[in-house]
Amino acid sequence: MVAVSSTDKAKLEAEVLALRRQVQVLKRQIKRVRWSPGDRMIMAALRDHLRRSAWAGLLVRPETVLGWHRDLVRRKWAAYLRRPRRGRPRIRSECRELIVRMASENPSWGYFRIRGELLKLGHMVAATTIRSVLVGAGIPPSGRRAQMSWKQFLAAHAQTLVTADFFTVDTIFFKRLYVLINMHVATRRILLASCTANPNEVWVTQQARNLLWTLEEEGIKLEVVIHERDKKFAPRADQVFKSGGARVIVTPLLAPRSNAHVERWVGSCRRECLDWMLVVNVRHLEAVLREYCIHYNQERPHRSRELRPPAARGDPGARHDGQVIRNPRLGGLLNDYRRVAVAA
Repeated sequence: MVAVSSTDKAKLEAEVLALRRQVQVLKRQIKRVRWSPGDRMIMAALRDHLRRSAWAGLLVRPETVLGWHRDLVRRKWAAYLRRPRRGRPRIRSECRELIVRMASENPSWGYFRIRGELLKLGHMVAATTIRSVLVGAGIPPSGRRAQMSWKQFLAAHAQTLVTADFFTVDTIFFKRLYVLINMHVATRRILLASCTANPNEVWVTQQARNLLWTLEEEGIKLEVVIHERDKKFAPRADQVFKSGGARVIVTPLLAPRSNAHVERWVGSCRRECLDWMLVVNVRHLEAVLREYCIHYNQERPHRSRELRPPAARGDPGARHDGQVIRNPRLGGLLNDYRRVAVAA
């Protein structure tokens, strides 16, 4: 230790007395002293190293310094909690939408399958992040959403799927006629429309054979036939389809949406044609249905085919010149408009 002479000690005590006197003068002249955060930190650090008698000459009381210390501790931990959290960066909204889309369109895909598809698209996402995104979107794991919906089943088999349905028409003489419709789901084309007054097993079985011949001529492979749980669909007719390698699916009871495509066609046929006609007999109804099927397949726009007819192959808006003419059917009940070249 360095020895301190009596002279130096006297000078030090005099300096301390002078500083204390200056503090007293400042106390009388300044109503309130403003302490900076640095000043408060220094005073809080020196608190335990000062004698009790030394506090009398300071501008602050011990209780105030204790309050400053508590405030500094509180600020420290508040800043710690507000620090940037480390971890994986947030994924972009585009990637989040892709995750939800892939899970919705592919019920059997798990987290790692989706992760692999995202890697092909240039998105590096962890499987746990994919799980968090799907949970937030309310999409269950693949094991709980792996069951194919009816809509997905129809879309998957549309190219080889034919739906059938019966509906009735009453003639002007109050005789009930039965109409059998067969639609190709992928193109929405009516392949066969037949009517009879007696839909017995022999007639229905023959219509099944006629449908197979029509499909063979059109080059359409038949794998699935859907019809309602109607007694008019005879077991022998189903055997005809099965012998051709097709699977027959019978829709549930009281479930018209299970066969919605052909049900929609029946409604359109009634609203646009049959509700405006007085049918005389079977031959008359066959002629009316023939005209309407031609109009429906070749001329009538369809919403599910971007407002193009089911049998259309060209661009409906490709031609913008020429005269617009009307092509009427059934005396103008059904109309089709098209352009024709004008002779020079």
